[in-house]
Amino acid sequence: MIKHYEKIAVAIDFSKLSMKAFQRAILVAKDNNASMQLVNVIDTKSFGSVAAYDLEYAERLKEERITKMDELKNEVIAAGVPIVEVTIKEGAPEEILTQLPGVELLICGATGVSNIEKMVIGSVAERIVSLANCDVQLVR
Repeated sequence: MIKHYEKIAVAIDFSKLSMKAFQRAILVAKDNNASMQLVNVIDTKSFGSVAAYDLEYAERLKEERITKMDELKNEVIAAGVPIVEVTIKEGAPEEILTQLPGVELLICGATGVSNIEKMVIGSVAERIVSLANCDVQLVR
């Protein structure tokens, strides 16, 4: 039996696979007449130590992401998904993405922008699958 989803989230880090996941999420949301949440996580652990963490850099990055995410939101609305929410948070992607309230399906790319990190500590997608309280769809 195929489940009907009411709220779908998609993880966007602007990598090639996350943009492919974005397109898939639009199709799934339309097929399910579901709302859609676009989620971007500014991975602060990649900033290094607290001393090296530049608050101005993080703020500039967040402003850039807001602009890009608003463009994606407009694309989703134009595609026919009427309820679209944008979320931009700082922190660990696997923690934020697995604790999104009300989300029934999370769609994300199988790999993101940090292939070096994947070799060292494992993939974010792998941790999302093991931690999520909802269905997860990985896109290749």
